[in-house]
Amino acid sequence: MRTGTDSVEDGLRRLLNECDSIGVADAVQHEYDCMLIPLLGRLRRGADQAEIGEFLRHELEDHFGLTPLPSEPAAMAARLMSWWATAGRPGAL
Repeated sequence: MRTGTDSVEDGLRRLLNECDSIGVADAVQHEYDCMLIPLLGRLRRGADQAEIGEFLRHELEDHFGLTPLPSEPAAMAARLMSWWATAGRPGAL
């Protein structure tokens, strides 16, 4: 087990499932796992909200085949950044 990493991944998974961009999280708990490692990598290296929002927009469009409203990835990025401010601290979660 990777100390601290699994709980951070679980927290991010919960957050992505709450946002549930494609509306399947109730049935498929790991649908958004393809975004876990890329998002955590960006967050850990200090990506800003704009970069996170752009990554999310790209994933929603190119990977999931959606056309999100401009505010959707931006709102999700803001929520992720807020979560990361607490979850990303050493010893958090």
